[in-house]
Amino acid sequence: MVDVWKENLLEDLEAEVLEYKTAEEFLIDLREKFERRKKEMVKAVELRRLEQGGKTMKEFVQEFRKAARRSITK
Repeated sequence: MVDVWKENLLEDLEAEVLEYKTAEEFLIDLREKFERRKKEMVKAVELRRLEQGGKTMKEFVQEFRKAARRSITK
């Protein structure tokens, strides 16, 4: 997602068409994009790290479902 955003920004710079009126607007947008991506990565890691361990299958499935629901919420 960030790579697509970066490529679009570079194309806009080359075409001299920017939606930002100030550097501050650009920096705010940049922070938001990276923060959103960071949250997505944390959620994905949480899903990957799930282990059954000593839990019953029912407990493990419940834990997985909770993590899966959290991974799609904003």
